[in-house]
Amino acid sequence: MTHATEPDSSPPLRLRFRVPAEGVVAFSPLLQAGFFVTARVGCSVKTLLSGQFGIDEEYVTRRITTMFLDSKPVDKMESTLVRDGATLALSCAMPGLVGATLRRGGFYAPFRAGISCKEDDSPTRAGIGTVRIKLFNLLMGELGPLFLGRGIIVTASAMEELLLSSGDLFMTSCSEVSVDAAPAELTALVKSGIFKGRKKVRLTVLFDPPVEIPEDDL
Repeated sequence: MTHATEPDSSPPLRLRFRVPAEGVVAFSPLLQAGFFVTARVGCSVKTLLSGQFGIDEEYVTRRITTMFLDSKPVDKMESTLVRDGATLALSCAMPGLVGATLRRGGFYAPFRAGISCKEDDSPTRAGIGTVRIKLFNLLMGELGPLFLGRGIIVTASAMEELLLSSGDLFMTSCSEVSVDAAPAELTALVKSGIFKGRKKVRLTVLFDPPVEIPEDDL
């Protein structure tokens, strides 16, 4: 699988899909490998997730139990700052001792104190920037639709690979497809070579019915 890399400054190809709610699973490779979003950086992890992305604070606190910022576990999401170009990986509870050790604020968290994110007093530029998000396990199905609905940026090669590997069921389930706001037919799109020479894609996916963040487990 070709992973996303940081996008360049050229305008992205704009793709827009409308698919059934269960179709979110088709986008799992992009959600797990990492996608880019535009955000106001220089804020805390919690402010980014709740204040900017609109994720319920209780969900963030209780459901997203494991966070990595630039490959370092996050314990204090209220004071850990997100810089331009940062990578934020999110996961709900993982099984076993490893999962317990990586869990934010868990009993075993002190055992990984040497690799955890530390509060940094150095100046952090505030403004509009780019953040790479990775979603794992159940969060792909729960938060994936939120980010896809807002629009994510991935490499053109990753998008092409996803479509080439998608089955006929996904191809026929898309009730709406557009390229740069012009209607398109998905099967013809894949065969057209439209991704050749392109660096990045801005992908927006709408789901029918809309996928809501679950509350039963909170």
